[in-house]
Amino acid sequence: MNRPERPNRFEMHDADVLATARAVIEACADAREMGEKVKEAVGRNAAWRGEDCINLLAPEAPTSPSVRALLAAEIGTRAAEGHIGAVNRWFAGTRHIDEVEALCVELLKRHFRCNYADHRMCASMIGNAVVYTALSQPGEVIMSAAQPVGGHSSNRLDGPAGAMGRRIVDIPFDPQELVVDIELFRKTAPLVQPRLVALGLSMTLFPQPVAAMKAVIAEWGGKLFFDAAHQLGLIGGRQFQDPLTEGADIMTGSAGKTFSGPQSGVILWDDPEITEAVTNAVFPVWAATHQVNRVAALALATAEAIAFGETMQAQIVANARALAKALQARGIPMLGAHKGFTTTHQAIADMRGFGRGLAAARTLERANIIVNKNLLPADRKEDWDYPGGVRIGTIEVTRYGMREAEMEIIAELIARILVHGEEPEALRPQAVALRHSFPTLYYCFENGLPPE
Repeated sequence: MNRPERPNRFEMHDADVLATARAVIEACADAREMGEKVKEAVGRNAAWRGEDCINLLAPEAPTSPSVRALLAAEIGTRAAEGHIGAVNRWFAGTRHIDEVEALCVELLKRHFRCNYADHRMCASMIGNAVVYTALSQPGEVIMSAAQPVGGHSSNRLDGPAGAMGRRIVDIPFDPQELVVDIELFRKTAPLVQPRLVALGLSMTLFPQPVAAMKAVIAEWGGKLFFDAAHQLGLIGGRQFQDPLTEGADIMTGSAGKTFSGPQSGVILWDDPEITEAVTNAVFPVWAATHQVNRVAALALATAEAIAFGETMQAQIVANARALAKALQARGIPMLGAHKGFTTTHQAIADMRGFGRGLAAARTLERANIIVNKNLLPADRKEDWDYPGGVRIGTIEVTRYGMREAEMEIIAELIARILVHGEEPEALRPQAVALRHSFPTLYYCFENGLPPE
């Protein structure tokens, strides 16, 4: 609340949205009514986004009923600071928590075919901070991808890497092929000899030359860090390159997104030589009490991935490719068209002919079709608010049982709005009807696989 003697001089959040919230609170008769207003807002989101929208956000994934239930479990009220095991814990009374956490670790190791796994990061960006803490020092050079070619802020100057004092040099990228320019990397990397190369992409369509990059930096003992925030589920489901097998020293990832578990972070690696540094960076540096309800949900989501992941991830990729192809055929330029559009859950559309990314995303939202604005390789980092493209993801529509035929329908709706100029509100009933025709969440123990 604003205080007259200490007025808010600066606010990053939208001032009008905050003012509306203050007005709602001030109109309440008591604290109980204030709490009801929170629950009502959550309910509105569940009704709109959860039931009436075609959700095509690449960072989102619905969780199964059982996973969602565990997020509200009693175990989430318990403290579990430290590593697994009675001697390692600060608190007594954790023997069943140890069971849950150990099951989670072993399930992750089994699914990702690796020697070590850590489950304690409440966000995948924290996993990236763990890697920088464990494998580099302030003042040392790291290389990462710039945002316009898909790089994520967590590996840049305005994220943990920069905040922790690492000197950041760009990984050279081919803006047409959307992969690392390995020949230029072979020339530039030896000039700066990075301690760590962070290959993290929030716009990711194709595999990257992990083995070739590792061969370059191995000459001076450099480490290769693969930030698989978006690709983690694809990797576990054997539908994308396996970075650890190809030479990456460590891999982080989001337990949401393609993995379709609770939003949080995972770290995976094979080398015992880095284990002490990594686990000590997790605790006590970046994670103390780490939401054991989330850990339980992550463990169950991993079991689901072991059972259904390969089939689900293959369909996610097939849907992304089908949607990109259908959009291109209807007059919307898609990145990577000459390479089959995508090998992941993402498709990237060039919206410079349709008012750019923000305008296109907001227009589609009026039809209950949800995408996100996205930088294109031709953009500058400064174009972040008004970038040239949109990013489209197929995780959620796939989990609800949609296949290639439905991607044609979605592409037609998008094209009618953006290419042919039809009013989004006029097409909203068709989008809602499509979503309502797929009410069941699949690739989980409750409902199994979708019908053929």
